[in-house]
Amino acid sequence: MKHHSIKILLLSLAFVLQGCGAYNFSGADIGTAQSFQVSFFQNYADQSPGSTIEPGLDRDFTLALQDMINNLTSLSLTGSNGDLLYEGEIVEYRVTPMTATADQLTAQNRLTMSVNVRFYNKTKEDADFERRFSFFFDFDAAAALTSIQAQAHEEIFERLTQDIFNASLGNW
Repeated sequence: MKHHSIKILLLSLAFVLQGCGAYNFSGADIGTAQSFQVSFFQNYADQSPGSTIEPGLDRDFTLALQDMINNLTSLSLTGSNGDLLYEGEIVEYRVTPMTATADQLTAQNRLTMSVNVRFYNKTKEDADFERRFSFFFDFDAAAALTSIQAQAHEEIFERLTQDIFNASLGNW
């Protein structure tokens, strides 16, 4: 009798765990895709007037996008021939003054980053798109960019990668 109860418990557990595979908390609609690829996002920000090249930004953003998709889906990251392909380039990285004080000095600056993304879904071609995504981080003008850069990049990357994820796999 005890042996029979263990078999039933294990069988029930197997059905429950198998059933959980169809659901995820990210709302991702991966369809029949098994893998994804994120090609290196080249940094072409200096081709936009007022923008600058930030060394390592291209690598850091590419890794942030890979991590976002890897953490929110069951897809396997691959170096080539992924069912889902993300590619693009960084097209803007600039600091602009936002607000002024009473004596006409800058009080707040805004760091803006924009990326152009091309998304291809081999399993569902009508989902393909090319689109520009942009986000910003406001900071005190008295602060040096280098002192807030890590925090700014974290916030900007989080928002950009979430927007890209939602546009490509969001099922809302």
